[in-house]
Amino acid sequence: MQTSPRRYQQLQPEDRVTMASLLQQNHSLRDIAAVLNRAPSTISRERRRNVAPVVDFVEASPYASANAQRSCQQRRRAARPLAKLHTDRPMFEVVRRLLGKRWSPEQIALTLAALYPKGHGYRVSTETIYNCIYAQPVGELKRELVACLRHAHNKRVPRSKGQDRRVLL
Repeated sequence: MQTSPRRYQQLQPEDRVTMASLLQQNHSLRDIAAVLNRAPSTISRERRRNVAPVVDFVEASPYASANAQRSCQQRRRAARPLAKLHTDRPMFEVVRRLLGKRWSPEQIALTLAALYPKGHGYRVSTETIYNCIYAQPVGELKRELVACLRHAHNKRVPRSKGQDRRVLL
């Protein structure tokens, strides 16, 4: 009998509560993995990441499901920082105002590159500006940004227009 490989899924809050309960009852990591239908390495990693320091040599399990869930959410937020041109960041307003003055995304990108050194957070590419404009959800902001472009197209047209125009040697 051949078993199919497991696909990784993150632990849910209910899984963490179950895991904390079973750890408190001194079940082994393999037993917990079997109950949660997870790999033992997942359970081991979860416990190692989220154990609280042992205080006064108390025998109770230092794993707390609420703290583990909070830590997990913090790690997820930290792993996905906001985009350079996210609407909540000051860089978005700079680009928006320059677009309003009829600057092209190319002009904005080149000016920012001249003002700020390489690796600076205020440098942004032309492609990033276009992606920011066209990635906006349908609404007033998107209409405003598209209207600021010199060729105010509602959708982005691929450079090739469906054909590969490169000359292959």
